[in-house]
Amino acid sequence: MSILKTAASVGSSGRTWRAYLSTQVEGKRGISARDRIGLGPWYNANGELIASDLDMLHINPNLVKRTAVDENGSQVKGRGDKPNEHDILTGSKNDGTAYFPWEKSDHTCSSWTSSGEGSGQVGHHDRHGGGNTSWNSAHASRGCSQQDLVGTGGAGLLYCFAAD
Repeated sequence: MSILKTAASVGSSGRTWRAYLSTQVEGKRGISARDRIGLGPWYNANGELIASDLDMLHINPNLVKRTAVDENGSQVKGRGDKPNEHDILTGSKNDGTAYFPWEKSDHTCSSWTSSGEGSGQVGHHDRHGGGNTSWNSAHASRGCSQQDLVGTGGAGLLYCFAAD
């Protein structure tokens, strides 16, 4: 199901939805997720404020297991749940920027075109795991296939932001 169809199905149509995903381009810097999502504020599907602006979003967002919900307002499985699906795809650094060309590792599953080779940078929506509390840049996935994403601790989920 596409992001737009999902948004419309829960009554959030009429807004511009953007995935929080950075890209990588060979030889130059890709597009940064933070530059794609607007200036804020952002609320979860239950109406709770996540961040009022880009600074709050990348420094101290209200994003923890309780507030990390899907488009229906249901909690996304995280630490303590079976299975733990706290890895959320972002392809981004902690500040929401794309990786530089000289950072040779693939952080974006070949700019989100690969479902096999490569790797994708993920964050932990519940802010737990491996000593890394970053919601958007905790570690790389094992690979880009659904099986690899599940094996790393995710489900191939991504963040979506409404940019008004």
